[in-house]
Amino acid sequence: MNPLYNISVKKSNGEEISLSDYQGKVLLIVNTATKCGLAPQFEELETLWNTYPHDDVMILGFPCNQFMNQEPETDETMATACKLNFWVTFPLFAKIDVNGDNTHPLYQFLKWEKWGILGDAIKWNFTKFLIDREWNVIERYAPTTTPLSMKWDIEKLI
Repeated sequence: MNPLYNISVKKSNGEEISLSDYQGKVLLIVNTATKCGLAPQFEELETLWNTYPHDDVMILGFPCNQFMNQEPETDETMATACKLNFWVTFPLFAKIDVNGDNTHPLYQFLKWEKWGILGDAIKWNFTKFLIDREWNVIERYAPTTTPLSMKWDIEKLI
């Protein structure tokens, strides 16, 4: 069984859920930050979210404040800011660490499966991981890779 099935995450409202709730779906997992210069990517992520049926593709945003404090909001105010400023309706979760001693188990798994230019470390906000229906980590995308440029890769997995 894939280790992702055993990982729990907290929604921005504090409710804990299992990633197994997304079993059988293509996942695009992104570490986000509302004050980052790459924050306009929220709009393209939302476009992707509205492009595909949610039975097929899920976009999951995991805010992180580890890069120059670019996610200073609380979990609640972050979700509100994303809705008001970027029209985000895809799932956003509670803030997590993606590097260091307190790395969330989800990112421990993702980084183990797909290394980046800096080895296993996440370079910056908006690093993206594409996961197929069997939950193989297919690709790791650099922060500067725009979400819409990944459309073909997503469609190959649907």
